[in-house]
Amino acid sequence: MLKWYEQVRMESGSNYISSRIRLARNWKEYKFPDKLTTAEAGEMIQRLRNELEGLDKAAGEAFYGTMVAQIPEVSRMAMRERRVFNSGIVDRKTPVGLMLSESEDISLVLNGDDHIRLQLLAPNNRLYQLWDRANRLDDCINEHVNYAFSDRYGYLTSFPTNVGTGMRANVVVHLPALSTGKQFPKLLESLTRFGVTIRGVYGTEKENPGSLYDIANAKTLGLSEKEILDLVTKVASRLNNEENQVRRKSLENHRLERVDEAFKAYGLLKYARKLSLKDALNYISQVMAGITDGIVKTEEPCSLYRLYLGVQPSNLISSAEGPVDREKIDAVRADYIRKELPELKEVLS
Repeated sequence: MLKWYEQVRMESGSNYISSRIRLARNWKEYKFPDKLTTAEAGEMIQRLRNELEGLDKAAGEAFYGTMVAQIPEVSRMAMRERRVFNSGIVDRKTPVGLMLSESEDISLVLNGDDHIRLQLLAPNNRLYQLWDRANRLDDCINEHVNYAFSDRYGYLTSFPTNVGTGMRANVVVHLPALSTGKQFPKLLESLTRFGVTIRGVYGTEKENPGSLYDIANAKTLGLSEKEILDLVTKVASRLNNEENQVRRKSLENHRLERVDEAFKAYGLLKYARKLSLKDALNYISQVMAGITDGIVKTEEPCSLYRLYLGVQPSNLISSAEGPVDREKIDAVRADYIRKELPELKEVLS
């Protein structure tokens, strides 16, 4: 089965990379995770796993269940890079359970920040479809687990910032042209006033290798799930359209330069013997922009976003055959890209 990130496709006019729905829930029978003893946490996790044994039928795919502490450190770090869970879970000393689907599009972290963190990921712009699926799974879980809920405040969570719907909706957009403009910081500032956060996935608005930006709702209280979806979708659509406008003008006046830029980036990826993470992400971004603009294409279908994850340090070490010297990671990265990158050709106008 393909992983969800292997299904991300670059399509004309679409700069959407991924969508995510994350729900924070707590079991009414237990105190919040930071108040549980080790024994209580272990008991709760085991009970949750027993109660959720049938979730694979509702999800339509099998789940792998384990304790996070039993996963080797490098694999835990690689999972964090692939967005299975956040960095706070990697070194958590208290018991934490994990249920992960085969394609890694669904994960449940048990006794992390909250008793249950349900996360669903999908390629490109599928936020509404993702919510439909998340809502069904949430209802299925709630049939077995009585959630901590207040008629006044909604779902009760460990952090006040998640109270209410307990939902974060995210869309990641590729903005290589827009983000280089002088007005980009002002644009982001104006959009955040609608009630969203916009962050560089691999850096800040000033330096964000790979030019991926994550848009998410800033509030979970006072808005319905649909209002959150509409808000995040609206802002993501605005950024996608602004990016397309900048790219169209560039193509009208500098098509040859854009083609040349894509092939130069491709050449460095295909033949370099050492590549830093920053350079690798920037070159992949340039090739991806050329494909989205319809001026170049790969000989065979390929998820270039998969390479964004594959070139991350822990994923490189995890997938390598034999031990990897971290001091030689740039050479390992270049070797990985040479093997995984398909042939590129120009699309004649």
